[in-house]
Amino acid sequence: MLKNYLKIAWRSLWKQKFFSVINIISLSIGLSASLVIGMMVYHDFTFDRFHKNGEHIYRAVSDLEFGDDAFGNPGTPIPLGETMLAEYPEVEKKAHFILYNPAKITALSTQKTSKINDRVIFAESSYFSIFDYEWLAGNPETALSTPNNVVLTQQKAAYYFPNLSPEEIIGQTLDYTEFQANVSGIVADFENNSDLVFTEFIAYETVSQSDLKGMSEQGFDSINSSSQLYVQLRPDADVASINKRLATLAESQWDEESIEFGMKSWYKLQPLSDIHFNTKYGIYDYSRNQANKTVLTSLGFVALFLLLLGVVNFINLNTASATQRAREIGVRKTLGSSRGQLIRQFLGETFLLTLLSIALSVGLSYWLIQIFSDYIVDAISLGLLLKPVVLMGILVLLLVVTFAAGFYPSLVLSSFKPSKVLKGEYSSTSGNPTIRKGLTVFQFGVAQVFIIGSLLVGRQIHFVLNQDMGFEKENRLFVQMPWGEKDFSKKAALQIELSKISGVEMTSLGSMPPASMSTHVNLMKINHDGQEYKTEVRMQYGDTEYLELYNIDLLAGRVPLNDTIAEFVLNEKATKILGFNSPEEIINQQVTYDDKKITVVGVMKDFHQASAKNEIMPLAFTGDLSRSGWGYFSTVHLKTAANSDISDIIDRIESTYLSIFPDSDVSVGFLDESIERFYREDQRLSKLLNWATGLSILISCLGLLGLVVHTTERRRKEIGVRKVLGATVAQINLLLCRDFVILILIAFLIAAPIAYYFIQDYLNDFVFRTDISIWIFLGSIAAMTVIALAVMSIKTVSTAMRNPVESLKTE
Repeated sequence: MLKNYLKIAWRSLWKQKFFSVINIISLSIGLSASLVIGMMVYHDFTFDRFHKNGEHIYRAVSDLEFGDDAFGNPGTPIPLGETMLAEYPEVEKKAHFILYNPAKITALSTQKTSKINDRVIFAESSYFSIFDYEWLAGNPETALSTPNNVVLTQQKAAYYFPNLSPEEIIGQTLDYTEFQANVSGIVADFENNSDLVFTEFIAYETVSQSDLKGMSEQGFDSINSSSQLYVQLRPDADVASINKRLATLAESQWDEESIEFGMKSWYKLQPLSDIHFNTKYGIYDYSRNQANKTVLTSLGFVALFLLLLGVVNFINLNTASATQRAREIGVRKTLGSSRGQLIRQFLGETFLLTLLSIALSVGLSYWLIQIFSDYIVDAISLGLLLKPVVLMGILVLLLVVTFAAGFYPSLVLSSFKPSKVLKGEYSSTSGNPTIRKGLTVFQFGVAQVFIIGSLLVGRQIHFVLNQDMGFEKENRLFVQMPWGEKDFSKKAALQIELSKISGVEMTSLGSMPPASMSTHVNLMKINHDGQEYKTEVRMQYGDTEYLELYNIDLLAGRVPLNDTIAEFVLNEKATKILGFNSPEEIINQQVTYDDKKITVVGVMKDFHQASAKNEIMPLAFTGDLSRSGWGYFSTVHLKTAANSDISDIIDRIESTYLSIFPDSDVSVGFLDESIERFYREDQRLSKLLNWATGLSILISCLGLLGLVVHTTERRRKEIGVRKVLGATVAQINLLLCRDFVILILIAFLIAAPIAYYFIQDYLNDFVFRTDISIWIFLGSIAAMTVIALAVMSIKTVSTAMRNPVESLKTE
C-alpha cells in the first residue's frame, strides 16, 4: 500500500512539473533558512550546558547607576565572596578570580613566548571544584593551593612545551616578567562549547606579586570588571531571596558623596546559562560578538515567515489546481476509496515534495552559510546536521511542514462528490477563493514589511556613517602600544620615529581616538553664582597636537600648555551642565576633580564620542595626568596625506613598532573603520533584511506566477472571445492582472503600519536618527507592484497574444 501511495505521488508530481518546481523551490528556501538559523540557535544554546552542577552555578554581577545612566558590570567587590560564603547558607562554594593580561610570558626551558595573553586569570583553587575540567596531570585539590603555581590547558601547554607529555610538563617554569610560576596541573580543553575561555590559571595568592596587587586589597567601595566571583548554590536555594539580600548589602555600602552624585550599585546573581546571551555583563572572549536572544528571536521569525511563504504557495497552487484532479478523485471514490485514504494519499504527496525540498535545502544551506560567513561563527557548518538533536529537529520540521502544507489541500481534494465530478459539475469545488486571496495578501504583506524595513534600516545606517561626527575621521590612523607599558621614553620614541615616515603629515600621543568603545568617566563639580553644579564627565587624554590632528574646533580659550599640566578643555555639553551660558564665561574657572582644583583653559565644540545610539556626553580633555604612574598615553595617532600609499605606510609602521617593542604584536587601526564597527550589528541586520526581502519577493512572485498561469489557462476561452470582440492585448493584460494588483494594494495597507511600528522601535535605539519618509513606503508599493506586474506579464501577455481561434476551437 505504501509503495503504491509513493508511486502515485511521484506520478502526480511529475505530471504537474511546473507547479511542483515552484513548490519545491519555495519550500526549500524557507527550509534552508530554518536549517541555518536552527543550527545557530542550537550552537548558542549549548554553551556551558555540560557542567554537572550548571543549573546551580551563578556569576555575581553589579548593576550601576551613574546619574541618569544605568549599566551592568560583571565585577563585584573583592570581599563579597567571603561574605556570601560566611553569611549565606545557600552558598555551597565560591570561587573568585582576577583577569590578568601580562605583556609577555616565556617558558624558561623552551624560550617559547606568548604575546597575546588575555586569557590568564588568578584563580582560587575552588574554581576547579565548581567547573568540570578533565585533569590530564596534577591534583585538582592542591594544584592552586600554593602561590606561584599555574595550571595550563592542554593546548596552551603544548604551545609552551612541545613534544612533552602532560606529566613531563609538571614542574616546568613560566616567566610572567613580574614573577615566575611552576606548572602544577594540565587540564583538557573543553570539547563542548563554553564561554570559559581561560587557558592559564595562576594561584590566587600570586596576585600580590603582580601590578594588580592593589586590586586584591580593595574593599566594598570598589567594583572592577576584572574581579569576578562565581558561586555554587544548594539545589533548594531561593535565588530571588538571595538577590534581595545582596541588594540590601550593596545599599548599606553607599556613602553620602556617592548618593549626592547619583552613584549607586547593586549586586545580584546571574545564571551560568545567561552569560552567553546577556550583553549587559559581557563574556570573556572579546574577539567575537556576543550572542543575543533578541537577534536569535528575530532570525527565527525571518525563517518562520520564509517557511510560511513556501507553505502558502503550496496551499494556493494545490487548491487552485484541484479541478485538474477531480476526475481522478471521482473515479477513486467510485471504486471504493474512503476520504481518509485520499487524505493520506495527498499528505503522502506533500511528504514526498517536502522531502525533496529538504534535500535541496541542504545545498542552499551551505550557500547561505557562505554568504553570512561574517555573521555566523566558524563552529556552524553542515556537520551540525548530523547531531542527533538537529536530526530530530529536521524530522519534526519535515512532519510539521507536511501537515501544514498538505492538510487543507487534502481536505479540499477529498471533498469532491463522485456524482457531480463525473457529470463535470466541479468547477466551484476547488477550495475557498477567499482563503486563497487572504494567503496571497499575507505573502505580499510579509514581502512589503521586509522591503520597507530593509530600505529604512539601510537609510539609517547611511545616515550615521555619513553624519558629521564633529572631528575628521578620514586619513586618520592610530597605533596602540603594549597594554600596561610604563616606559614613556619608548612611547615618545615611537611617536618620533612614526612622524618620520613619508606620507605621515602629523602625529600625536594620547589615549584612544575621539570616538571609541573605551571610556573613562569621573565626577566634576563647580561652585559659582552661589550654587553648586556637578556632572559626570568622560575623560579624553592627549598632547597639545591631539585636537588639531582631529580638527576638533576650539570655541574659546586654548589647549593645555604641555602634556602633563593639570588643565582642562571642556566640551559645550559640560559647559552648559556646569551652569555657564557661553564658552567664554567658564575660561579660567576652577572645577573640582578628584578632590583637586583644576583650571578650565578652553572649550571645544561637541563631537560624537560613540555611536549615534548614544547622546553626546560631557567631556574633559587634558594631558597625561598620571605619567609618573601608569600613564594615560597609550596610543600614537597619525594623520596621513590624502593620496599617500597606505599599504607602504602600514608596512613601515609595523617595522618601526617592532624595532621599539619587539615582544609585542602591532595593532594599527583606521578611525573610519572603527566608527563603522559601532554599527556592525546594524550592518548585519541590513544584510539579513536585504536577503530576507529578496527571498520573500522570490517566493511570493513564484506563487503569483503559478496562480496567474492557472488563472489564464482557466480563462483561455474567455480571452479568445474578448479578442474576437475587439479587446486589445493591453486591455486583456489589465483584466488578468487587476485582481492580483488589488490584493497587493490591500497587502500594502496592512504591511505599512506593521513595518512602521517595528522600524520606529528600531530607530528608538538611536539618539541621532533619520526621518521615516513617506517616500520609502510609496517606493515600496511601487517596486512591489512593478515586480508583480512584470512577473504576471510573462504569462498574461503571451496568452493575450495567442490566436483566438486556438482557444475557441477546443472544448
